[in-house]
Amino acid sequence: MFPYGLLRPALFALDPETAHDLTISALAKAGPLAGIGCCRAEGREVEVMGLKFPNPVGLAAGLDKNGEAIDGFAALGFGFIEIGTVTPRPQPGNPRPRLFRLPEAEAIINRMGFNNAGAHQLVENVKRASYKGILGINIGKNADTPIERASEDYLACLSVVYAHASYVTVNISSPNTKNLRELQGADALDLLLSLLKKRQDELSQIHGRYVPIALKIAPDLETEQITAISDLLRRHHMDAVIATNTTLARDKVAQLKHGNETGGLSGAPLREKSTAVIGELARHLQNEVPIIGVGGILSGADAQEKISAGAKLVQVYTGLIYRGPGLVRECIQALNQEA
Repeated sequence: MFPYGLLRPALFALDPETAHDLTISALAKAGPLAGIGCCRAEGREVEVMGLKFPNPVGLAAGLDKNGEAIDGFAALGFGFIEIGTVTPRPQPGNPRPRLFRLPEAEAIINRMGFNNAGAHQLVENVKRASYKGILGINIGKNADTPIERASEDYLACLSVVYAHASYVTVNISSPNTKNLRELQGADALDLLLSLLKKRQDELSQIHGRYVPIALKIAPDLETEQITAISDLLRRHHMDAVIATNTTLARDKVAQLKHGNETGGLSGAPLREKSTAVIGELARHLQNEVPIIGVGGILSGADAQEKISAGAKLVQVYTGLIYRGPGLVRECIQALNQEA
């Protein structure tokens, strides 16, 4: 694999979304060969959600929305891959430009808006992949679906992807779909989780296997909200919670170019906030529901911090853009020492 340190300047000279599309295309074409020259690390196996992960470092949703480059990403040494967010019907997402780098802060702001080719196309891409490892599929609602009918979209997506996923993530925390975060409110979330668990039970009977469901939440939550969400996760016996999505906060980047663009902020400025949410969840959940930590991981030490706060697994996204595939190896090695 071409050294990322040499590739990065060329990629960063391009428009961010163009660079992203080129990267996905290159990884899709390379497939398993994407890992050539990439010094992979052997990780410690960890069992979460009843699944055995070869190492605890995964790819977060958002980088490969349509599952086009599963084999390419898997070749970089990840213990698991999460694709999506996918919606029932294809949609273009928000108008461009909608993706912004903030290099001084090692951060990204995006307002992509769940741009994707739809759940059925994602499944076709999954079928074509040779990857046999743990695959998460992240689901959301279409932008034109009224929030009061959001559960219909989540149930439809769950039904389409269930047979092809190792686990399914329910994304109710993107800041880029109007009113989506309202689903984190206690009453709305109680109803949604009840419907999802009922459909999960039905699908497990149909397909003869139980596919875990994780809930992905925002970092911009008050302590009372985290407490309420934790109670609901336990009450509905959810399989995992992913903390966190991107933040709306701008206190650490407002002075930078693009710092006040609309959208969700990811990368280094999110690290402390996401880790704090993980810590709050861990205190309330008491190991009853496993936590997957994501947000601001740009080093092995950052991954360790998430595990120390209470996460069982970690995921990277923005760190991969700034650090390249070497970050995966560094995180795996750091967490080997943690064990």
